[in-house]
Amino acid sequence: MPQTLPSTDLKNNPTGCCPVFDPAGWDDTEFSFSGLTFISVPTRSFLHVPLDMGRMMNRAQKAIETAQAAADNRYLMLSQELSMWKALHYILVTANVPGYQTTTIEGIWYASVFDGPFSSMGTWMKEIRSRVEARGATPTRHLAFYTTCPRCARVYNHNYVVLFAQIGD
Repeated sequence: MPQTLPSTDLKNNPTGCCPVFDPAGWDDTEFSFSGLTFISVPTRSFLHVPLDMGRMMNRAQKAIETAQAAADNRYLMLSQELSMWKALHYILVTANVPGYQTTTIEGIWYASVFDGPFSSMGTWMKEIRSRVEARGATPTRHLAFYTTCPRCARVYNHNYVVLFAQIGD
């Protein structure tokens, strides 16, 4: 049975940027995002490294706050790499945000939490694939939840990344 998203203590935010991530409730868990609304925001990349992520986040966050569309106790931004040059990000919202396309994400998603440098992403992708296949499923799509920005990850001494693999409709 898919779980609801774990809550996030948005006030536990010593950097004033990203809240401290608690991995409890995320690892080795199935989720459904049905009933949740996201805005989709593209970014440019160079060899998978985002070029305009900070600018995109600041602009989107300001629009979300102006629209009073931020979730009270949840934060979730799912990222999907479209190519080495482009990514699409889905930010959880509670209402329409002017200037942004609203979307939903369907399906059942298996989640695994990883902690380490972004350069480990290839290893993590192989690991989540192995975990999904061990459950008798085949991943059809992947999304990543980068829980903190690089600056906050250095401050918190953790770079948690939650990888999601779609395992069902």
